[in-house]
Amino acid sequence: MLDAAEQALGHRFRDRSLLAQALSHSGVTQGRDRGLASNERLEFVGDRVLGLLVAEWLIERFPDEREGALGRRLGHIVAEPTLAAVAARIGLGKLLVVAPADDRAGVRDRPAVLADALEAALGALYLDGGLEPARAFIRRAFAEALPAEAPRDPKSALQEWTLGRGLGLPEYRLLGVTGPSHAPTFRVSVTCAGRTAEAEAGAKQAAEKAAAAALLAALQGDA
Repeated sequence: MLDAAEQALGHRFRDRSLLAQALSHSGVTQGRDRGLASNERLEFVGDRVLGLLVAEWLIERFPDEREGALGRRLGHIVAEPTLAAVAARIGLGKLLVVAPADDRAGVRDRPAVLADALEAALGALYLDGGLEPARAFIRRAFAEALPAEAPRDPKSALQEWTLGRGLGLPEYRLLGVTGPSHAPTFRVSVTCAGRTAEAEAGAKQAAEKAAAAALLAALQGDA
């Protein structure tokens, strides 16, 4: 398992305990050592490393772009759907150590869990080797996720589109929260102009954005 993870990350760890911790889902250690042996602390580090190195990358790639557009690109790259897609592509989910009950519940495939695991792996990569291996991994693994055009926030785009056509404001509704407390899944709907779209994600805001993108695509298809 650790060999496969090192291959996926492109780094040979000096301290493999960091990598083992990065692959330990919080459900495995819940109730023991206050969860300190899980990947949550490494996720905290990896989130900061990811933001820094992606910002650096964007500044280099788009030297003439203003801060607002750079910020939208950054938000797209570090968003849960993008992180989950990258984690799935490198096979990180199957390498996670999860509790048997969580495994049966399909935790390995949940976008929030995959995104958190990728951030934890980045945190371990940084702590073991510094910025350079983390930088090399990000630029390799996220190359396909780098948008050619600065994306717009889906909720803002949907609202502008509906208001511009006199259709009123979209209405969002939380349909439910499923899964364990340490890895919840939020399902939401958004309704406007007689059309409704639903989506789910590990955070309510991310689910709302996904639903907004789906509804906007449907409305634009009808126009």
